[in-house]
Amino acid sequence: MLPKDYVGFKLTGEVKTDVNDASGTSLFDVRKRSWSEEIISELKLELSIFPEVLESPEIRGELDREVARELGLKPGIPVVAGAGDQGAAGVGAGATVEGVLSVNVGTSGVVFTSSDAYRFDPLGRLHAFCHAAPSKWHLMGVMLAAGGSLRWFRDALCQPEKVVASLIGDDPYNVMMREAERAPVGSEGLIFLPYLSGERTPHADPYARGVFFGLSLKHGKEHMIRAVLEGVAFGLRNSLELMIELGIKPKDVRILGGGSRSPLWRKIISDVFGLKVYLLEVDEGSSYGAAILASVGAGAYKTVEGAVDEIIKTRDPVEPDRDTHRKYLEYYRIYNRLYQDLKDDFKDLAKII
Repeated sequence: MLPKDYVGFKLTGEVKTDVNDASGTSLFDVRKRSWSEEIISELKLELSIFPEVLESPEIRGELDREVARELGLKPGIPVVAGAGDQGAAGVGAGATVEGVLSVNVGTSGVVFTSSDAYRFDPLGRLHAFCHAAPSKWHLMGVMLAAGGSLRWFRDALCQPEKVVASLIGDDPYNVMMREAERAPVGSEGLIFLPYLSGERTPHADPYARGVFFGLSLKHGKEHMIRAVLEGVAFGLRNSLELMIELGIKPKDVRILGGGSRSPLWRKIISDVFGLKVYLLEVDEGSSYGAAILASVGAGAYKTVEGAVDEIIKTRDPVEPDRDTHRKYLEYYRIYNRLYQDLKDDFKDLAKII
């Protein structure tokens, strides 16, 4: 039983799950949106022990009378099946139309898009799940240290920025961003590999590690900060390119997460992707998406897509600069080669440590 489904069980007494969360169990036929009888049989398990699977906005049950009394709520309130965290976040970002991407720059980085048909990466570099919007699927790429890379740099190398921020009543990240703005596009040839925790998409490599490549006497802290921002954007672009390989035609990007608060980072991502980037009016991601699913289940809206069209608002669009995009693609080619050149060395290094 998945965590949210245990909560649903305690609220309703019903043991059920949803297609989005079930997609991550390795026991689910994502194409057919049902448990995989073949896998379950191979594992010598009984299909009968698995819960009923619902579409995410479907009602799993009603609020139990005793539970309602304890919570101070009315009994019989419908409880919706819900979705996994990223499935709900995709709804909350408005990524329910094929080609509309959501990019979540939190500690990790997630690139997410809806798909009208079941698509999957045979090499497993992208996750293919049932979407929380019925009759759709989604593709998702995950990098392990997006905002986490910037946080590491702040904590390891930006004590002066922390002091300045405390003196002027500002956030250290804002001080760092002002520094990064002084560095040019491409950080004067400094490239950062954001593999501080290994990497998932596209490498699935626990041995990969962070690298500053091209460091020279001309580089200062402003170049290093900007290189971190650009390196994360390059890592996110890896997921975008895999989606394009699978037939997705990207339209635009909805950005959320802590990293989205930086206008500079939004601009870098727009220029690296070559796509328009929108900031969301409400940056609540998963919880906002869960509320939208509940509104559909309760009958306030007929479809998830209809609810998204009416509820989700964007602002502060950023247009990519064509010349900057071309320049970033030159750096991006080197960025990709660096991993290929170093992947064996990462493994050798792990043996020594």
